[in-house]
Amino acid sequence: MNSLTTLFQRKTADVLNVYFTAGFPQLHDTVSILQALQDAGADLVEIGMPYSDPVADGETIQRSNQQALENGMTVATLFEQLQGIRAQGVTVPILLMGYLNPVVQFGVEKFCQHCQAVGVDGVILPDLPLEVYQREYQPLFAQHDLKVVFLVTPQTSAARVRQLDALADGFIYLVAAAGTTGAQTDMNADVDTYLSRTKALGLRNPTLVGFGISDAASFAAASRHTTGAIIGSAFIRLLQTTPAEERTAAIGQ
Repeated sequence: MNSLTTLFQRKTADVLNVYFTAGFPQLHDTVSILQALQDAGADLVEIGMPYSDPVADGETIQRSNQQALENGMTVATLFEQLQGIRAQGVTVPILLMGYLNPVVQFGVEKFCQHCQAVGVDGVILPDLPLEVYQREYQPLFAQHDLKVVFLVTPQTSAARVRQLDALADGFIYLVAAAGTTGAQTDMNADVDTYLSRTKALGLRNPTLVGFGISDAASFAAASRHTTGAIIGSAFIRLLQTTPAEERTAAIGQ
């Protein structure tokens, strides 16, 4: 069974998903960061595939994308780095997050085959239109046991959220206004209303919050209405400011 599915069967609250950009801070840091996150207790790891125009991401993640590209990271290189990780003891569920263009350039079917071969459990493609997914990619993703995650914002209508929920088979990713991940949005009354309103829809998929999570307090606040939360920008900043030799200890904290 897909390990993402197994995770949500086993754990229905306080799920911690951590995002980092492949090839950042250095090109070959990907696997060591992944292993450190597993050792530190992350429930789920989201690896960003860097892209030159990451419009759905906040400034911190955009900068990490640019640095990773300058380091030489590509989709092909990422798959090379992930080759054999499951045999080496990496068991944490892994999602790849990125944009449709690099996936299409790589070849969608080839991408799915490589994901399955290295043990990737799901994908998040913020700019993949729902209708295109239904028409062109849904059977292909299912064939390779790749779970699909869709994003919703406070502006997404209840009808559209239900439509996304019907097609998603990973989780529903709750982002800030304008679909920007990692936004520095406080857990204020408006956000609380957004999360509670989404919870009231009774979605069949788990829900994870993907903005404004930087510490235990904001994680707990967000998780009151959701299955868990995603730490992205705060973790990227940790990687930026921590010397490589101190990184494993810092991640563990």
